[in-house]
Order: sequence, then C-alpha cells, then structure tokens
Amino acid sequence: MIQIKKLKLDPMKRVIVISDIHGSLDLFQRLLEKVEYTPDDYLFLNGDLCEKGPDSLGTIRFARKLAEASNQVFVNKGNCDILFRYILNGVEGVRNYMVKQPNTVFNEMLREQGKTLEDFPDMETLTQFFREYYKEEFDWLESLPVAYETDDHIIIHAGIDNTNEWQETTEQQALSMKAFYSQEHRAPKPVIVGHWPVVNYRTNDICSNNPIIDLEKRIIAIDGGNQIKKEGQINALIIDKGEYSFQFVDELSEERVITKTHVDRTNNIGTVTYPNYELKIIEEGKYFTRCLNVNLDIEQEIKNEFLIEQEGKIYCKTDLSTTFLSVEKGETVWIVRTNCEGYALVKKSNGQVGWIPNACMS
Repeated sequence: MIQIKKLKLDPMKRVIVISDIHGSLDLFQRLLEKVEYTPDDYLFLNGDLCEKGPDSLGTIRFARKLAEASNQVFVNKGNCDILFRYILNGVEGVRNYMVKQPNTVFNEMLREQGKTLEDFPDMETLTQFFREYYKEEFDWLESLPVAYETDDHIIIHAGIDNTNEWQETTEQQALSMKAFYSQEHRAPKPVIVGHWPVVNYRTNDICSNNPIIDLEKRIIAIDGGNQIKKEGQINALIIDKGEYSFQFVDELSEERVITKTHVDRTNNIGTVTYPNYELKIIEEGKYFTRCLNVNLDIEQEIKNEFLIEQEGKIYCKTDLSTTFLSVEKGETVWIVRTNCEGYALVKKSNGQVGWIPNACMS
C-alpha cells in the first residue's frame, strides 16, 4: 500500500499543482512568478523535482525550503526523486548512468564537492561519499509521501491501479505507470498526474504540451515534457473555487512577429511520438510526405527532413508535430525549428505547436 497523506483544504483558497520540474530551477521560479504564487495559495509539487535539467540540486533545496516555510506547500515523490536509492544500495549501474546522463543530481553533488566520478574506484567508496555529504537531501526525499488526497482530488505522480482498492497500488506503479490517461480508474474523484508527457496523447490532435483536463474520465494530466521535448514546458494547473485553468513556461527564446496572415486549409493535425516512428509512404510532396503511421494506423504529414530509412523501413527520426497552424499578422510566435525547407516549426502563445510557411515571417 502506498503512503497517502490526506488533507483538508480551504475551498476558498487557490490550489496550484506543478509536476516534472526536472532540475529546471530558473523555469520553476519563473512559473511561480507568472502564476503570482503567494504563501496564501496551496502549492503541490507532484514529483520529479530532479534529473535531466541543469540544476537538480538547487531545485530540491528550493522545494524543500518552500515546504519548510509553509504548511500549505506539499511535495510528493516522483520516479526520478528516488534514484538515490540505487546509490545507497550500491547498484553498480549507477556509474554508467552518471556517465551517460551528465545532467543528474549525482554529478552535481560531485561537482559541488570538487570531485569527479574517477575519484571513486568502486561503488563502495562512491556510496560512502554520498552518505557522508548528502544524507540530509536523501532523507528528505525519502520522507515525501507518494500521494496526497484531498476532498476533491488525488495527486500522484504517475497513476493508480484500476481497482476499487486503488490505495493498494504499488509504489512502482504509482511512480512509473505508463500512459495513465489512456487507461481507466475507479477512484471517485479526479486524479492529477504528471510523469507521462501529455503530447504523447495527441497523436491525432493539435500538437500541444498543455494539460489535459478530462473530468469525465476523472484524469488531469499535466506533464508538459520539460527537458524531454524540444518545445516542452512546465505546466501549472490552477484550481480556483472549482474552476480549472493553467499557465506554462518553456525554454524557447527566439521570438518572431508574423508579417503576413496565413490561414491553414489542410486541417492537418497530430503528433509523432515515441515509440510510434515507423511509417509507410503514401504520397511524396515538395515539403511534406503523407505517410501511414504503422503502429497507430493513421495518416500523418511528415516534414521531409525528418524521414529516414533503416533496414528497408521508413521512420520519423524523432518526436515531431504534424500539425499545421494558422497565424495572423502581428502575432508573436516562438521558434522551435527553422532549418527546414519552406516551413518553420513554431509555438504559439496558446501552446499549440505546428508548421507555418516561412513566408509568414519574412
């Protein structure tokens, strides 16, 4: 049975839920400013404070400081937040992980002490180092509950089992369950999750990293793919007197002002996401090729530069928007990719990600 902390919240106070910060301390702080967070709000940090981003250690310490300064800040575990257990248990594979993943809290800890991995000849000495210098951080992460339950919501990192006894979900499932929004559950209230990037659910919808708020399914998914997707973002779900809204921040910095209105008449929407990369070509075009997505059995327009052939099969070489957007003169967009012929991949202020003709920005 997972550790669930039950809370009684003041229904007149605003609730802010953020997940999957992934070591992006600057973005996290920008998001708190954008939503005008104050200590009078309830703030939930729904797992994955660390890993992948540039400042995991700073993020952990900042989140801990917030929680210790207020009885209205609540932090729960994500799967990335318990990786330290492998260190403490002396799992040899951690060394390979640290080599392959430079942006990990473990490498940050080494740098803070002026050390490198080469300074430790074996796992025993590495484990001793972390126990000596970072026991306090690891103890705090271990102390976090797996979930919070309020009168109106369950807040958990990845998901719950589809049983009446959802409280008996294992920690492994609660923190690492795949694609929870594609499943069902029997809890009587909405479950707020992160962990699985929401854009992965939009294979046949407008490409976006914005939260999915589905009260009919009683699932709210808020992982914006920060540090995982090029155009990923950190989302803040805001619940104010029963009304839902959201804000987001991302790392895109190159702005362009649209100089020519463009109205898309193709109605092409969708997204290619892992692992659904295999394609069959239907019709080749100058800029895009219409393909059948083999796993999904849907047709998608793939930018030609992203088609690759391997062992006689055609693939999309990475996650990619297949959405075409309309834009208006004077509108500001943020550049995702401009190194493609004829079209640019952009992100609009409403979070939609798609292709527009380069001529719109000339």
